[in-house]
Amino acid sequence: MVMIERRYNGPPDTGNGGWSAGTFAALVDRPAGTVVTLRRPPPLDTPFSVVRDADSVRVYTPDGALVADAAPAEVDADLVEPVDFVAATNTAKCYPGLVDHPFPTCFVCGPARAIGDGLRLSPGHVEPGRTATPWVVPADVSPTMVWAALDCPGGWSVDLETRPYVLGRMALRLDGLPRPGDECVIMGLRLTSEGRKATVATTLYGPSGHPLARSLATWIAIA
Repeated sequence: MVMIERRYNGPPDTGNGGWSAGTFAALVDRPAGTVVTLRRPPPLDTPFSVVRDADSVRVYTPDGALVADAAPAEVDADLVEPVDFVAATNTAKCYPGLVDHPFPTCFVCGPARAIGDGLRLSPGHVEPGRTATPWVVPADVSPTMVWAALDCPGGWSVDLETRPYVLGRMALRLDGLPRPGDECVIMGLRLTSEGRKATVATTLYGPSGHPLARSLATWIAIA
């Protein structure tokens, strides 16, 4: 059994996409990476059942609705060109979500979350379609939290303030876990955008500038 606790919301009544994907990815033995497809917004505080099929898993609600599937994957997403921590901090001051946010209580990027409760990441635009986010890593960092942290910075490269999107699929490769207190930078890049779908890449850089994780994600417009 697995559950998305209420703290880890994206939209008010469903799980943050990255946290949910990371939670489900933890159910998979992943040699190089994992891909998770969210089939519906994961409800909060709901006990999910897990069905295993070889290396893959499927996650269901109590009434039998498919929430997500996850499987090992070779994730070879290109690195997003970084900026340093000071530049990312300055860019974050222009985070568009501070003015107009579709989900202001989002665990990852919601400005309405209390300090120390949500991550309060602020992806600002280095240039159109490319974001930078400073991240001082909290004490309770985990692989699941890295999935969450790489979620929204990619989404904001699609200009979420003009058209709300939610995560549909995310593939992530984790090469190293940052340490509590590390001053990291997360970069997001919009690769394609057509109709209701957008493809984005994100990269997590450690204090030395070394890439620790990278992801490739598909976001789906909901309006």
